[in-house]
Amino acid sequence: MTDWLSEIQAIDALAGCRIDPTLVHELQARATRAPMLPLDAATPSFQAYATSEMTGCCKSAFPVFSITGSACALQCDHCQARILEPMIAVPTPELLETQVRALAERKILRGFLLSGGSNRRNEIAYERFYPAIERIKRDFPLISIAVHSALLDRPRAHTMADAGIDVAMMDVIGAEETIRQVYHLDRAVTDFEQTLAALCETRMAVVPHIVIGLHYGRILGERHALELVSKYPIDALVLVVVMPVQAKPATFVTPDAGEVARLFMDARAQIGGTRINLGCARPHGLYRRTIDAYAIMAGLDGIAFPSEGTLTLAKAIGRPISASNGCCALKPGRNKLRTPTMDYHI
Repeated sequence: MTDWLSEIQAIDALAGCRIDPTLVHELQARATRAPMLPLDAATPSFQAYATSEMTGCCKSAFPVFSITGSACALQCDHCQARILEPMIAVPTPELLETQVRALAERKILRGFLLSGGSNRRNEIAYERFYPAIERIKRDFPLISIAVHSALLDRPRAHTMADAGIDVAMMDVIGAEETIRQVYHLDRAVTDFEQTLAALCETRMAVVPHIVIGLHYGRILGERHALELVSKYPIDALVLVVVMPVQAKPATFVTPDAGEVARLFMDARAQIGGTRINLGCARPHGLYRRTIDAYAIMAGLDGIAFPSEGTLTLAKAIGRPISASNGCCALKPGRNKLRTPTMDYHI
């Protein structure tokens, strides 16, 4: 049997990564009890991407739109609304529809993500955009539409589904302290669970996200969040890692990579056969290569924008590789974004 630690040490791109040998051996031992599943490498077009192993998809194939531009009332400590800045601002339904139709009619668009800043209750007012979305889905039914739902109730969840949204994504937070201190939000963990339950009652694919290290870089409510999502018929789970560079200055530390790896392992064990992806939000540099390597070895099903060396490691430990050019939350088989012809070189 291939020794995973030896394979890691042979990959130049992973030189300098602080990878725990004991943890690698534990991950390999766990893998012997389950088949090595294919790895889906996702490359949405909302940022430039290329490594020696893989190139990104065509520009504008899967854009991200914000209905509030860069504005957000919450100003959470972990984000400071910076996640909205690279999104395409569409302050009116007419502008959204115009931009989507222009791309769709040129046969460029495969899908898009609709997002926006929250109000002080962590709600996003999408309602006035639904007629435009209905017209888009009527004329371009193969386009996949994903939405960051934020918090909502049962009627609003069904209205969202009726408009033609294919995938609903939301953050699940498992600690009251994090909601109050990091999000500056007067809501409870139960509000997040109730939103998840409401979304799961609809026809939409539901893909919750858990932000690892959300409490100023500490692991606090993540395992409770895992318990919550494991209770519902979700379509996939996306794990991301907090990025201190986007946070309020001098408030966050980078989560310990070994602790992140153990959360990967816990998620894989607890969520069972449900698809688990490592999302695009995670720190850069050698740290990113380290946690990407752990994700591959922990058996996560997909990874967005895999870092240099990641696909080489996947191949070395026996994981087949496929590629998709949409948001990793869009489940292969449930949408039209899957393609076997992406350009990866191993």
